[in-house]
Amino acid sequence: MSTAPVLDPARTALLVLDYQPVVLAALPEGEGRALLGRMERAVAGARARGVTIAYVRTAFTTADWDAVPAANKSFAPLARHRVLHHEDPATAVHERLAPRDGDLTVRKTRHGALRATGLDRRLRERGITTLVVSGISTSGAVLSTVTDAADRDWRLYVLSDGVADPDTAAHDVVLRRVLPARAHITDTAGLHALLGSG
Repeated sequence: MSTAPVLDPARTALLVLDYQPVVLAALPEGEGRALLGRMERAVAGARARGVTIAYVRTAFTTADWDAVPAANKSFAPLARHRVLHHEDPATAVHERLAPRDGDLTVRKTRHGALRATGLDRRLRERGITTLVVSGISTSGAVLSTVTDAADRDWRLYVLSDGVADPDTAAHDVVLRRVLPARAHITDTAGLHALLGSG
């Protein structure tokens, strides 16, 4: 349980990173369903309190694939095999978490959610000062986003039961040993408490 102060919902955004069918399919069997259930409740509760919901998905246009250099170990294979096309339904936000009017939605072509997406500016324009990060994968999108956001001086929380990774060992190390130096760690119940009873 976090000892951090209560959050102002109007100045808080919940980032939902890479909750896409194609990404969820890479998780161990059954984990994706449980994760979706927790995130459905987290998103609904945060939205009801007035928190901004920001969805970030990884997807590429042909020009994006062509711009990936061969030296990029993470993304060159995706570009070479032309996977995660932006129009493929499997790269959309999962239907159980479908964005609503007023939510933010951006597309990214690297791990981090803030770099080259315009999301940092759009959140600041709304007066957001605190980010609660959830997503897949803990060692990729979550770690990159939190590291970048910490460098940009955001107040940060990571939703411990809203993050997952195909590599459970990497997930454990990043969540327990790396992220706490950059962000407060809480879970969905803790987030509800931090947002107050309303």
